Amino acid sequence: MKDLLLITPPFTQLNTPYPATAYIKGFLNTKNISSYQLDLGIDVILELFSRDGLQKVFEKNIDLQISTENTQRIFALREEYLKTIDQVISFLQGKNPTLARQICSMNFLPEASRFNQLDDMDFAFGNMGLQDKAKHLATLYLEDISDYIIENNDPDFGFSRYAERLGKSANSFDELYSKLAGPQTFIDDFTLKILQDEIENIQPKLVCFSIPFPGNLYSAFKCAQFIKKNFPHIKIAMGGGFPNTELREVKDQRVFEFFDFITLDDGELPIELLCQNVLHPVEEFEYKRTFLIENQEVAYKNNSKRHDYKQAEIGTPDYTDLKLDQYISVIEIANPMHSLWSDGRWNKLTMAHGCYWGKCTFCDISLDYIKIYEPISAKILVDRMEELIKTTGETGFHFVDEAAPPALMREVALEILRRNLVVTWWTNIRFEKSFTSDLCYLLKLSGCVAVSGGLEVASDRLLKLIDKGVSVEQVAKVTKNFTEAGIMVHAYLMYGYPTQTVQETIDSLEMIRQMFEMGILQSGFWHQFAMTAHSPVGINPEDFGVIPVKQEILFANNDIDFKDKTGIDHNKFSFGLKKSLFNYMHGINFEIPLQEWFDFKIPRTTIHPDHIHDCLLEDNSFSFKGNSKIVFLTKNVIAENRVKTKKKYSGTYTLITFHLKTNIVKIEMEQEKADWLLNVLQENSIESSKKITAQQLKNQFEENFEDFELFWFSKPMQQLKENGVILSL
Repeated sequence: MKDLLLITPPFTQLNTPYPATAYIKGFLNTKNISSYQLDLGIDVILELFSRDGLQKVFEKNIDLQISTENTQRIFALREEYLKTIDQVISFLQGKNPTLARQICSMNFLPEASRFNQLDDMDFAFGNMGLQDKAKHLATLYLEDISDYIIENNDPDFGFSRYAERLGKSANSFDELYSKLAGPQTFIDDFTLKILQDEIENIQPKLVCFSIPFPGNLYSAFKCAQFIKKNFPHIKIAMGGGFPNTELREVKDQRVFEFFDFITLDDGELPIELLCQNVLHPVEEFEYKRTFLIENQEVAYKNNSKRHDYKQAEIGTPDYTDLKLDQYISVIEIANPMHSLWSDGRWNKLTMAHGCYWGKCTFCDISLDYIKIYEPISAKILVDRMEELIKTTGETGFHFVDEAAPPALMREVALEILRRNLVVTWWTNIRFEKSFTSDLCYLLKLSGCVAVSGGLEVASDRLLKLIDKGVSVEQVAKVTKNFTEAGIMVHAYLMYGYPTQTVQETIDSLEMIRQMFEMGILQSGFWHQFAMTAHSPVGINPEDFGVIPVKQEILFANNDIDFKDKTGIDHNKFSFGLKKSLFNYMHGINFEIPLQEWFDFKIPRTTIHPDHIHDCLLEDNSFSFKGNSKIVFLTKNVIAENRVKTKKKYSGTYTLITFHLKTNIVKIEMEQEKADWLLNVLQENSIESSKKITAQQLKNQFEENFEDFELFWFSKPMQQLKENGVILSL
């Protein structure tokens, strides 16, 4: 028995839990409130994609005469699917790696229409290997089954969403309410059976649903409806990304036939107060950012004078109860960066609450989750990493920041190196100029394998209008620095921003083509601009040349229909942009003219074919910056004094050998300067929390010698910098 049951409804991710309930459970632990968490999405998937689940899929009578050819083929091969499904799921859970050889034989899995899109597998997976090739084939196999389910059992099914259309732009509750009043769907049968078993086992007093996306909304309401009918004594609350952005002005009382409470923004204090109200009722209830029904009307209660908790006070996310060893890794396309979202188990953490930039005009910067910026100290963050490694056994981390601050990333990297931790991590960033080649190399050494960031529209005019604070040239240089350090880069791309012309769309595509061809981008995703109610564009649309379409809103209020004064139909670019990007991510077809990706006439690009190449030519390696922090990254140094007559000097000199992980670096230096350098290395080792600046180093040097710059940019010192022994941050 637990006081609270925390639920993520179907569906989010297959490979790793969505972290919201783990964050809340970690906080509740600090308050000694007992809770249990449940990811209904993975539970339903595992029930559905099993021999028994597929038996139910194929039991439904279908008219093969009017079915698609794909359905006919899968139904004909149903015994092969029933025979292989449990083995394939086990393989994707990492429990049966030897099956990869069977799968890659191309004579084990039944193949339907998804396999028609197979490219040259040896070419596509030359960089990824046998296991990843097998994961890709197994993913196509699951997608074939999914296509069959959508066509014959449940049209709303999707691996990372369910009935998403009901949650998208749902200004009215009518359609969702009507669907909820109807019969249970095929997926509902699985979901509600699992939910019933868990509630009977846990016997909670309060059930809290975290609803991150529109694709979780219907299932959350269906589950709440089931609880209200069968367990009427249990109180039900809703929080998460969807209500935080969409339901801030909810007015429809029918919503509260399903939920007793809707909480907004950071959930820790609102849920703590709800727990007190439900578990220990008092006459005067206190609430924090909570909707409920009062006097038969929707009321918003925010009468608690208590402040929200600081990030250092909310505890470490707790993944207890979640079936971490049962999540399944899938690879949809043969791109190592793109696969991070669906392959592997990642512990989720946040470096900083909110966004330190907080100016982008398309973003919900008026809401607390963006507006309130609060970083955590590197020490606390790495403490939490170590705690999660102990509790989950996983050393992979995805920092789910709006934009991780470069200075904090640097401190986290240094703290990881000081503690000799072996971790793998990735995060979301802004393409700041502070991501120098040295900082990127430091991040790589600490275990960073990838970053994602918003390039949005690759047009300097539109980047200024967005108030992105970056230029295309700057993004190109930063992505080059990451790539050369061995860190993969994913770019979020946008089209259809207000006032964007057709020429700018095509020029933006050409910029992206060049960046992929230069090898400084490894992955990307195009999305069409959406105007949201809480963004600067949504708040002042006339300033951006768009006209909102007015309508009465009683339920969800976030996406706003609008008319762009340019009159351009941006929808028609979607297919061509995405198809070209799919090719570029596979490293092919850069030579194809842009016109070939579109089935309508487009203008020629105005971007010079060497534009991105020319952006990367500038070299600042010989500029001295006195305020740079200097980090020395070696412990394995052997110094040997020798006597030799040289052209420049004769007498004693020192040979210093640096044993790096993958190579050996040897430098020769006058003995006095070598002694000084060795002393500096010892006093400023990575273990030291205090970092010396370049100016301080110069001052120390010039107490004994002359012309620090000549020494600092000498061939031996450049060798050390090029090999990552000395970093300027």
